[in-house]
Amino acid sequence: MFRLNLKIALRNLWKNKGYTLINVGGLAIGLASCMILLLYVAYEWSFDKQFSGYDRTYVVYSNQKNADHIVSYAWTPGVMAEEVRTKITGVERTSRSTHPREQLISYDNRSFKKNVVFTDTSFLKIFDYKVLQGNRDRLLRNPNSVVLTEHMAKSLFGEENPINKTVKFGGKEGLIVEAVIEDVPLTSSIQFDYLASWEVFVKENPWAKGDEQGWGNNYCLTVVQLQDKSFFEKANAEIEHIYTRNQKENENLAVLHPLSKWHLYSQFENGKSVGGKIDTLRIFLLLAFCILLIACINFMNLSTARSEKRAKEVGVRKAIGAARKSLIAQFMLESLLLAFLGMLVAFMLMEISLSYFNSVLNTNLTIDYKDWAFWSVLTGLTFLTGLIAGSYPALYLSSFNPVRVLKGFSLPGSSSLSIRKMLVVFQFVFAACLIICTVVIYQQLNFIKSKPVGYNRTGLVEIPIEGRLQTEGRMKLVRERLLKSGAVTNASIFSRSLSEGGNNSSGFNWPGKNPKMNTLINFRFTYLDFSATLGTKMVMGREFLPQFNDSLNVILNEAAVKAMDLKNPVGTVIQWGGDPLKVIGVMKDFVMETPYQSVTPMVMMNNHSADGEGVLVLRLNPAQSITTSMQQIEEIIKEMNPDFPLDAKFLSDSFEAKFQNEKVLGILANWFGGFSIFISCLGLLGLSLFMAEQRKKEISIRKVLGASTFNILTLLNRDFIKLVAIANLIAFPLAYIIVNRWLSAYEFRIGISIVPFVIAIALSLLIALITVSAQSVKVAKSNPIDALKYE
Repeated sequence: MFRLNLKIALRNLWKNKGYTLINVGGLAIGLASCMILLLYVAYEWSFDKQFSGYDRTYVVYSNQKNADHIVSYAWTPGVMAEEVRTKITGVERTSRSTHPREQLISYDNRSFKKNVVFTDTSFLKIFDYKVLQGNRDRLLRNPNSVVLTEHMAKSLFGEENPINKTVKFGGKEGLIVEAVIEDVPLTSSIQFDYLASWEVFVKENPWAKGDEQGWGNNYCLTVVQLQDKSFFEKANAEIEHIYTRNQKENENLAVLHPLSKWHLYSQFENGKSVGGKIDTLRIFLLLAFCILLIACINFMNLSTARSEKRAKEVGVRKAIGAARKSLIAQFMLESLLLAFLGMLVAFMLMEISLSYFNSVLNTNLTIDYKDWAFWSVLTGLTFLTGLIAGSYPALYLSSFNPVRVLKGFSLPGSSSLSIRKMLVVFQFVFAACLIICTVVIYQQLNFIKSKPVGYNRTGLVEIPIEGRLQTEGRMKLVRERLLKSGAVTNASIFSRSLSEGGNNSSGFNWPGKNPKMNTLINFRFTYLDFSATLGTKMVMGREFLPQFNDSLNVILNEAAVKAMDLKNPVGTVIQWGGDPLKVIGVMKDFVMETPYQSVTPMVMMNNHSADGEGVLVLRLNPAQSITTSMQQIEEIIKEMNPDFPLDAKFLSDSFEAKFQNEKVLGILANWFGGFSIFISCLGLLGLSLFMAEQRKKEISIRKVLGASTFNILTLLNRDFIKLVAIANLIAFPLAYIIVNRWLSAYEFRIGISIVPFVIAIALSLLIALITVSAQSVKVAKSNPIDALKYE
């Protein structure tokens, strides 16, 4: 029986090539879209889960009170790791490390600026990367040791054995290569190219040696691995007040955040993890299955649209004794066969499109043909798609009465038509929601991009202060030479990039401060001509000038003046670390780090030397080309700092990278929204085919009685326009809820206007009208004799 049904199914599919092509195409797009989105969800879900003990590993977060809210960050004191290891129940091991930072590493004539993490011996026991060369038990025990990733080792040494070779670090320090480990996968939150011992960090930053036992400076990443995850509740309760136990006046609270959730649940509110990228993944997961469901609905509509052509077949088979069960089996087999063909086409679409999506998403999505889980999901999805898509057509077609069918085909009633209309409405509800969401995403992105930042980003370049530039005399000389060259009009220094977070302290005191209030103040070091270089303004007072000794003078931004509630800020003396600091000016607020949040209170101090860190901020000369200016800058920097390659970054590019998540969301919504609309139009085409067949005689009679082509088109299209309009009315409140919830995550956000809704209904109506009219015109221009000659 199966063999007979298979032959009939194949014969029907081959006989109706156009119908087969449309159905296979719709199912293929649905399956491919669903699988790509599921691959992306699986990729994001796999972050930090490649280590053997990931499920009992935690990152220590600090919760710090700041006025009326709590700030959470994964920075802790250097002493935290040892204190947790020795004092907290159930801890197997702990590790302290820095967050990744770019540092120069070189061997012979090969030099690279790559990400380094300074850490201790426990790091590679918690993050158990495969050791390709070297002794795992002795990694980073040597105070002058370094561990390279495979890619880093090949870049420096080629095919040469790197073990026990000496590399230069930062252009000066000689470090011995102890081991080579496998490359860090993209699915790790801690991205590095090489590891250096903690002792190297202390040498590079002498302040760290005196601060190793202190609790007031958060500069480390502390990772904790428990003996078993059952210890979590107890360990988390014990670690909470670890700051206060060691420093009575320190009110910070510590919390253990699971490593497996670090990537997806990175957003905190008042000390609690409230989500993060997981919210986007939920949207993509919903999108994946909705697109697949739309493809199934499209199949249902196209299958039932051909009901008249299959009716006699059903009648004859029932008349000669075929049971309804066997007919259902035949139609379901056809559906599964189409789903299988769709899956094969989906494979090709996925292989073609994955490289594009990887470039957009900055991921490494691949199809692992050896992965049984992939095949299980794909087989399950294909089988499920075939069952869902074929269920209604199979039940509908097998329900025909053989006597009525063989006498003259008559539809089984209006209920089936109502179901098809409901299915089309559902398709366009989803499509309209996607259109509205896409428009709102781009509106929000443009709003944030156009939000005033308080200075002119165009033409601003940042160059790291490193190597020989870290001496005060050479730094001043570089600045003077750059100004004289004509490549730049202004030059200053800032202790961190304007696109990065700075250091924060709650240790500032000012007249009238409430002693119970804990206010977090961002502090930066800057230099002469800072406001002129940025293109911002001084609201009050002056900035740092060469004729004054400004070593104990500071500049506040407007947010700091507001936070301190200073009526006459200029001349006010504030305290920090026991030092009196005189306010000499107030600078207009400007955006740093992220444009998504309000400007934080900031204190700027004069920086006569580079303090061993920071960036040189340059304003390019607008009177000459950017290429010419950058060539001049490169020549001067290379001459003054020959050991380091020029690492100039345009500030506008650094800020553009901040919008990556919204860009990705917008691009995916565009693509998959387009796919869903396309598949919906196929479903609409199916319904229009069905209704045209049903009303063929009625239309012919109307034409005989004098109805024009326009009258016929209006008659046929009117019902479909109503369906699309109803779909939009249902979609509007749903889309409003979705975009309102999405926008609530932003401190600065647009108001939801009527524009996205107008665009959605106009676009969906236009697309629906074009789709339906293609069939309606054909019917309206047909010869009425063809439909009436047998009456």
